Amino acid sequence: MERLKVGVFGVGSLGRHHARIYAANEAVDLVGVFDLDAARAGEVAHEHGTVSFEDPCDLAARIEAASVVVPTDRHHDVAAELLRRKIHLLVEKPISSTTAQAEAMVRMAQEQGVIMQVGHVERFNPVMDYLEANLTQPRFIEVTRLAPYPPRREGAAPRGTEVSVVLDLMIHDLEIIMHIVRSPVREIHAIGVPVLSPTEDIANVRLVFESGCVANVTASRISRERMRKLRVFQEETYLSLDYMNQTGQLLRKTASGIVAAEVPIEKREPLAAELDAFVQCVLSRRTPVVTGEHASNALKLAVEICRTIRERPG
Repeated sequence: MERLKVGVFGVGSLGRHHARIYAANEAVDLVGVFDLDAARAGEVAHEHGTVSFEDPCDLAARIEAASVVVPTDRHHDVAAELLRRKIHLLVEKPISSTTAQAEAMVRMAQEQGVIMQVGHVERFNPVMDYLEANLTQPRFIEVTRLAPYPPRREGAAPRGTEVSVVLDLMIHDLEIIMHIVRSPVREIHAIGVPVLSPTEDIANVRLVFESGCVANVTASRISRERMRKLRVFQEETYLSLDYMNQTGQLLRKTASGIVAAEVPIEKREPLAAELDAFVQCVLSRRTPVVTGEHASNALKLAVEICRTIRERPG
């Protein structure tokens, strides 16, 4: 079977893992990588048996699909050039810095007839399989996502800090919440503060949906510990899931009282599952799990949360 010709644009802390996973995928021919840091691109290319390109257009001319793993504020420009060439894309989250750019990217992908998947990787975490299989009508959702401040980079801001923590980290959880609640947001209450970067480094949001469900979401990139946990309360059931450790617990009301059971989860690397799903979508022309439209809607909510923090704190 002829392998899908893929390139990776941006091979920093996350992009190098895209290259690693594609290089190991038997359905993929990793044609090459590009990064503004030519030395880093060369190092990643050598490590995974491929080629580093000095000119991104040269790489684009040789591929059918690509991962866009450049900083968020460059997503639109890089993606637009690739979409013009009818290249299928996996764009890392958030889809773009602005809703206008996101909508333009979605529209261009539709016009060019290409697949554009967005890297909301938690949708490929195995805990999601169990969550979706056991969902009824969520009434209250609580999510906590904590991470240490990103390390310094030569000549650039720490990774992700070009945008608010809402767009950097919380957007993962916003997309998942929208997916499982499936109801319009009625109210947004949000607070957030910058601590080490120009935009919010810690934020807390309370979302009230038309369905009556309430979600309380906290994200921080200035924590000394790492945590990615989701709790869902619904009638007679409480699900507690740990994205990071891929574990969970289900508590259910029975005739004999509250019964707790460990969640049976087959662990896997979410990023590998995500990239394999992207490759299979391109090869079979299937609709991705996370489309550009899904990601654009999550971005709209994240942008509205940021606006609420800055204009109507509390």
